[in-house]
Amino acid sequence: MSSHPQASASSWSRQEFAGLDFGDTRLNDRLVGIADAVAAQPMSPISTACGDWSAVKAAYRFFDNDKVSPEKVLGPHFQQTVERMRAHERVFAIQDTTYLDYTDHPATQGLGPIGKRSQKYRGFVKHTTFVISASGVPLGCLTDQVWVRDASEKGDYKTKPLEAKESYKWIEALLQTHTRTPEGVEVITICDREADVYEFFVEAKASPFVIRAAQNRRSEDIHGTLRDLVSHAPLAGELMLEVPARPEHPARQAHLQVRFAQTTLRLPHRCQQRPETKNLPPVSVSVVWVVEPNPPEDLTPLNWLLLTNVEVSNFSEALQRIQWYTQRWHIEVYFKVLKSGTKVEQARFQTKDRLLRYIALLSVIAWRLYWMTLLSRHLPEADCTQVVTENEWRALYAVTHKTRTFPKKIPTVAQVVLWIAKLGGFLGRKSDGPPGVTVLWRGWQRLTDISNTFALFDELGEKYTS
Repeated sequence: MSSHPQASASSWSRQEFAGLDFGDTRLNDRLVGIADAVAAQPMSPISTACGDWSAVKAAYRFFDNDKVSPEKVLGPHFQQTVERMRAHERVFAIQDTTYLDYTDHPATQGLGPIGKRSQKYRGFVKHTTFVISASGVPLGCLTDQVWVRDASEKGDYKTKPLEAKESYKWIEALLQTHTRTPEGVEVITICDREADVYEFFVEAKASPFVIRAAQNRRSEDIHGTLRDLVSHAPLAGELMLEVPARPEHPARQAHLQVRFAQTTLRLPHRCQQRPETKNLPPVSVSVVWVVEPNPPEDLTPLNWLLLTNVEVSNFSEALQRIQWYTQRWHIEVYFKVLKSGTKVEQARFQTKDRLLRYIALLSVIAWRLYWMTLLSRHLPEADCTQVVTENEWRALYAVTHKTRTFPKKIPTVAQVVLWIAKLGGFLGRKSDGPPGVTVLWRGWQRLTDISNTFALFDELGEKYTS
């Protein structure tokens, strides 16, 4: 089993949804057809992607069918992700949460509050575990939860058991990850600050993790906090880190200092006060402190306090744990593809259940779009039929090179991805670097129209020459 999601681009959806069972073969086939149509035009509304009116009506009936559930839509994709994981000794399971905002769709029923109460935004909360290979190839989603917050819920949040709080999502996803991990594959869980929950550390046990601390926890080894501990540790070394571009801030290089220490976390006060948690075992961690001593003017300095249950005993190991944590940006890009590349927040299905089914499908398509983006960087010489059909690459070649004379050798993934990106506005200058997801999904949208026209002219040419 390779990292390739399909044997050929024309069969990607049938393979990705193999094992799908709605209890009705017509529904199974309908999902595969809808997936192909939406993946071909990811930025278009479903009314455009599905083509004629009868196909559009059939798609709306599909998402209105009670036999269709998000769990059944995503189940085959989870299994395919597991199969892709088997080809790797080590993978990263990155957990994160995002909000899907449907505030501008007042007619949609069943939404809940998101963001701050004062903002009055409405939509869904989505928590995903996204798996990548050690080299950075997106392998797929391993867990996914989408839910509606209860607007009427009141009471003291602090007195609730952890299982009744949203923060339990981190532990629940971790348990699902443990259950689905193939034998012989090392899974390293990567989370941001919201996962800084003592019960999460306990549940992880021997399962490797790197989490950015949100709380300045107390240490059992000193009369102080974790920051007190590492601030007195010797400087282990320095490094330069590429910081991705943010809104209003360009990409930059940050000069960082690194310190590390080992400690045992003290049981939090809230756990000591509850019968069900007061006997939780101690948790030993390595603490890696990454700080930017001289940030550019008007910029907040990088300041990461990383917790890991994988021992750090030297600077080289500290650098590796930092590198593991930097893989977290993959899930941020994945969420960007889901929102901007598939326009999921513009979908108008009027009810919660229809939307949840559609979101499940787009979650798979967003992974595939991101996979195609990075495949050209990791497997540039692979056969291009891994990502496009024969008709698509021939149409792409004809438009790009302005010729109907095709090469004898099938183009590579890198060549085809570059041509698609140029359709999306990528200039391909030496200073531009590799194409990103935005130009690729724009280009993919144009390729669909081009390849359809190309196929039509071929069909008409055969008709009038026969």
